[in-house]
Amino acid sequence: MASSNSKSTNETARKIFKILLSNPRIKVSWVKAHAGNIGKERADQLAKDATKHGQPYSHTELPKPHIKGLLRKRMLEEWQTSWQNGDTGRKMYNIMPSVSLRPTNWIREEVIFFSQHGTFPAYLERFHLSDSDYCSCDEIGTALDYATECINTVSWHMRKPAPNFEQEWLKRVANILISRQKIRGIIKFISENRDLFRPP
Repeated sequence: MASSNSKSTNETARKIFKILLSNPRIKVSWVKAHAGNIGKERADQLAKDATKHGQPYSHTELPKPHIKGLLRKRMLEEWQTSWQNGDTGRKMYNIMPSVSLRPTNWIREEVIFFSQHGTFPAYLERFHLSDSDYCSCDEIGTALDYATECINTVSWHMRKPAPNFEQEWLKRVANILISRQKIRGIIKFISENRDLFRPP
């Protein structure tokens, strides 16, 4: 009987054991079922009532894969909420509004372009790493400008979107392999020829 075992790890059994220790007049003994014992019958009735109306206690061990699945689901929900309500990374959020554990398979150049964090004059000037946000082509040096208008990157140009469709354009470009290859070419060219892009 668990309640008479001082080494029991069951919390309820340990509480009962402490009560028995502090009340030596209480005796615990086995009673045959359905033997007409009033106390036993009352205990059975209370147990049945508890299962129907009380708070059932169940200590079932869940399989580890199930627990991992529940934790993964909860983590993704919290991550999604944080991503939706965050103040940073909004350019990336507009391209990837849903979080995922699946890798995007983007390489460094693609991350630089879509996050618009890199050697773009507009980005460098924003963080006081450059005196000007202009490119040598006399336009503000942004990722979009390099991909659509800058004379220095004409070999990789794509059609420029209307201003109100810029985010949709970025989403589409992110999902087209040929467009992403052009982006890789642009960023590599900029990285290897920085002097060419400095304002006059």
